[in-house]
Amino acid sequence: MRKVMILMLFVILGHAVFTVESAYKAPWRIHTLFSVECGNYFDWQTVGLMHSFRKVKQPGHITRLLSCTDEQKKSYRGMHLAPTFEVPSMSIHPVTGDRYPAINKPAGIVHWLKHSEDAENVDWVLILDADMIIRGPIRPWQIGAEKGRPVAAYYGYLIGCDNILAQLHTKHPEHCDKVGGLLAMHIDDLRALAPMWLSKTEEVRQDKAHWGANITGDIYEKGWISEMYGYSFGAAEVGLRHKINDNIMIYPGYAPQEGVEPILLHYGLQFSVGNWSFSKADHDDDDIIYNCGRLFPQPPYPREVNVLETDANLRRGLLLSIECMNILNEGLLLHHASNGCPKPPWSKYLNYLKSGTFAKLTRPKFATPATLEMMEDKIQEQVDHDPARPYPKIHTVFSTECSSYFDWQTVGLMHSFHLSGQPGNITRLLSCSDEDLKLYKGRNLAPTHYVPSMSQHPLTGDWYPAINKPAAVLHWLNHANIDAEFIVILDADMIMRGPITPWEFKAARGKPVSTPYDYLIGCDNELAKLHTSHPEACDKVGGVIIMHIDDLRKFALLWLHKTEEVRADRAHYARNVTGDIYESGWISEMYGYSFGAAELKLRHTINREIMIYPGYVFEPSIKYRVFHYGLPFGVGNWSFDKAKWREIDMVNKCWAKFPEPPDPSSLNRDDEKSFQQNLLSIECIKTLNEALDQHHERRGCNRDSSLSTSKGVTKEESVISKKFDVKGKHMLENDSDEFASVHNDKMAIPSSFRFWVLFFCVFSGLGFLVVIFWVHSGHKRKGMKMKHHRVRRRSLYT
Repeated sequence: MRKVMILMLFVILGHAVFTVESAYKAPWRIHTLFSVECGNYFDWQTVGLMHSFRKVKQPGHITRLLSCTDEQKKSYRGMHLAPTFEVPSMSIHPVTGDRYPAINKPAGIVHWLKHSEDAENVDWVLILDADMIIRGPIRPWQIGAEKGRPVAAYYGYLIGCDNILAQLHTKHPEHCDKVGGLLAMHIDDLRALAPMWLSKTEEVRQDKAHWGANITGDIYEKGWISEMYGYSFGAAEVGLRHKINDNIMIYPGYAPQEGVEPILLHYGLQFSVGNWSFSKADHDDDDIIYNCGRLFPQPPYPREVNVLETDANLRRGLLLSIECMNILNEGLLLHHASNGCPKPPWSKYLNYLKSGTFAKLTRPKFATPATLEMMEDKIQEQVDHDPARPYPKIHTVFSTECSSYFDWQTVGLMHSFHLSGQPGNITRLLSCSDEDLKLYKGRNLAPTHYVPSMSQHPLTGDWYPAINKPAAVLHWLNHANIDAEFIVILDADMIMRGPITPWEFKAARGKPVSTPYDYLIGCDNELAKLHTSHPEACDKVGGVIIMHIDDLRKFALLWLHKTEEVRADRAHYARNVTGDIYESGWISEMYGYSFGAAELKLRHTINREIMIYPGYVFEPSIKYRVFHYGLPFGVGNWSFDKAKWREIDMVNKCWAKFPEPPDPSSLNRDDEKSFQQNLLSIECIKTLNEALDQHHERRGCNRDSSLSTSKGVTKEESVISKKFDVKGKHMLENDSDEFASVHNDKMAIPSSFRFWVLFFCVFSGLGFLVVIFWVHSGHKRKGMKMKHHRVRRRSLYT
């Protein structure tokens, strides 16, 4: 009887396991594709992608489309890195001789569809790039893909969909979708699209007359993104309209929107955490996968991130960055082991990668409802504030470069931002050359978006750092996930005194708000007539800008283009034309802004109550929100001119600060208005000094030191895990469970659910056995007792 019961238990458990496993099986056949070439650069990316594919148990098979010449294959070492389908290389076009390796992606897919048996046994195809890390299973039908309606990630910088480029290269420009990166589509749709994708790529690539940045959005004007346009134009041509998702995929370094769990990381851009950074371009010919024991530079630990960033949402973005790098390194570690490399020596970092904490933090993630929200499903919010509805979200940005000059300004602005009560987040747009960035010490001064420097124009060679402002805004719009309806643009040399909101200052879509720059006299003369079709719409504005994000997306490229145009117009640098007393074209960027806005007939509400220059005449009844200390100002014998502090490192020298202004009690109060004006000047510099003082304190400067360099960054980081948290109330115990959240989508069954099903079955089975054993034992004891009683009775009668 006991054997029968045990057998029944195993049958029940087996059925439960089969039921759970069946839930994991995809109802349709999926195949994942990615395209690479022969070389070290793509090999280490392949190792990372393949490792993440296995780690999250992505359904279906995966194929690497490998484009190599016969000559390259002779010395190629990486055939074993992934299931591979070899395709002829088109890096050098067989007809035109044009060198364009990106064309291998559509060419490889066409070849795979035609010659691979796998293409005959699949329903859905997921197309990824090699420089991606999968965080959770991606099932096309679960993320919203339908036959005839593929799902793709949003690539907002493909502005050619809205202009002459689309009109030239597709019969249906109105169907052009700005998409790329992640592509999830039905195999029938891919068969219809692939040949057109290849053909349109060739077509756009040959159209050199329309490679300009104002047409393609490619600031280098080299036609490098022709393949992306080939995809969008090809899809428009065959009538494929996409469901566009801006949440599933994220670039490391950017914070996801609230409630969103990204399930794909695309590390195509440089990203950083504190003083650590990573750029795939720095590893263009890195043979790291063939070099036993080598890993990429170790990122900070999660608990160090907790100290670096106190804002919960920004911290999420930083944690995604280190997760990306740690999974890449974990993949390298396993790859080296599988290739017979000797076991590497023990280190704290290797121990962490093998720990249960890391395994828990990097468990497969599942898309939340917010992740799966499509852009076309979002309800367009009204611009004007309705008291019954929440205020629109705001994001503040400012542009800087890698220098001590901008660093102390950043410290001041960030300090005042936190005091001002300004809603939303703030981002520093940091324009640096690769060389400058390697030596740069100020990465942790503000939440930062890194931008390629255009100080020296890549085409003309013109040295004009001010162009970085429009270039940086454009780059940020095209590469960041921006969860805001209004953008506030400031300069680094500003101190905030209060919030700057669109609802208070009446900004709206199509009606930005800005502050007056009356010296832009070019709006009234031949300069405007030369550089805009609508000189009558030229507004003399700048400094503080409040603009709806839809307007900014349309406008940013024109801002950059008009800046280049005015800068190149040396014949009109004269003071009587531009208002520039130095006649050097330095304010070309300001005119670029005004002329770009005029081109779109984007008229501003000009508000004189937002910004004031310290030392200037003011209205006592006005509560100015911003000090702009761009010009010299003084109080009595004391004065301040930011230009005199251009070469002085105020940030890395302990307790460095600006000369203290006079004490208000020492000022003459005979002229009350002059007295109040002086108080504003004193307030500005005192806020700057307070910011520097708090900055030095955070850096651990010794109060006894006098302008000495503080502890080195490396040393600071090495002990950061021992520090108290920001509130100083308790030690950070470990790498934290709070960051390991697994979200369950409606159709997927997470591992935790599977565990509880098995636990319940085992518990029920064991309980059942205990009951049977107890009943059986009870009968046995009862039988023995009765038998003993009978024997005893017999003995009494003998």
